[in-house]
Amino acid sequence: MPAPFRPKLYNGEAIVGVCLIRLENIRPAACTAGVGFFSENAAHRIAVDWDEDGELREGVFIPRRDTGSVLNHLSGGRLFPGQHCLATFRIRQTETAIDFHLQSRDGEVEVRVAGEIGTELPPNSGFASLAEASAFFERGCLGFSVRRDSERLDGMLLKTHQWYVQILAVSEVYSSYYANPNFFPPGSVRFDHALIMRNIEHEWHAAEEPRRAVASAT
Repeated sequence: MPAPFRPKLYNGEAIVGVCLIRLENIRPAACTAGVGFFSENAAHRIAVDWDEDGELREGVFIPRRDTGSVLNHLSGGRLFPGQHCLATFRIRQTETAIDFHLQSRDGEVEVRVAGEIGTELPPNSGFASLAEASAFFERGCLGFSVRRDSERLDGMLLKTHQWYVQILAVSEVYSSYYANPNFFPPGSVRFDHALIMRNIEHEWHAAEEPRRAVASAT
């Protein structure tokens, strides 16, 4: 990870994950309701904290973004923050279950998740309760990623109109990114739990990169 980020530890462990994001009715704030488009997206994320102006800040570092939208791919890092790689998404879902598969066009990343709505976290989870896990991830609303053409960081702030998560009891979960031994030594990553959110109204806003990240790149 680039400076000034460091892994945010929870009970002594770093928390990494994949956000699988379906966006519907996407539109600039100035556009009227009903005008928008749809896209499937995924973001590999690492919970981080850093010091800025004498304060402890927290958020997520995003080493990889994928999208099924050509518009997102072409516009990311230009019209809005965050560069995206193109990927193919295959998703089957019901009100209580989901079967998700992502394969990036560059062959670098594959993600598979299958499961249904559950009531309890896995017994080996590092989180004591759903409320505890929910609060941890709600605080990770500020995300940064490295631009491919420079050392500068793209920042995005997620503002949700409400926050409600459920447990997803998974029968299959796999990310080739976290299984890559060049990034993560064998045995260094274990599955903890999965959460699902649906029908959450929200906004995305550009965010300034941490000041110390600018200083470290110059």
